[in-house]
Amino acid sequence: MSLEIILFFIVSIAAVASASLMVLQRNPVKSILFLIVNFFCLAVLYLLLSAQFIAVIQVIVYAGAIMVLFLFVIMLLNLGDENLLTEKNSFRKRIAYILGFALLVELFTGLGLPFTLTDLRMSPRADEVGTIQAIGRSLFGEYLLPFEITSILLLAAMVGVIILAKKKFQ
Repeated sequence: MSLEIILFFIVSIAAVASASLMVLQRNPVKSILFLIVNFFCLAVLYLLLSAQFIAVIQVIVYAGAIMVLFLFVIMLLNLGDENLLTEKNSFRKRIAYILGFALLVELFTGLGLPFTLTDLRMSPRADEVGTIQAIGRSLFGEYLLPFEITSILLLAAMVGVIILAKKKFQ
């Protein structure tokens, strides 16, 4: 086995473990921290798939901005009373058990389906998908006009926010 395959299995196990711990934590702040670990594991998996741009965006957008937002919201909500979170609601528990069982049945059914490697066909340019060069080529090639329209829209939104903030604090 190559080093890349071993690293893939280690990171995959860490991703599954952090996702499980995220769901099982009672403390919401610890749950967010395990979600951040999961996002970093996914970024490493993207790197192993030679999708550098997607890995960088995963770290910057999800592990950075979105998780900071989640953490601030949880801290502002002040979810310190665990009795409210652990109330026994039998109807909700039954629905959760039914949906969890349905998910397990679906997973085992999907894993049991026979497939062969000849069914999987890769594109001749599959090694370019997700690389920074390929995304840059398509972004500044065929999608140049929508990219420029989006940048002008974001610039107008930033100017609007600055003007509104100045009016509010004057």
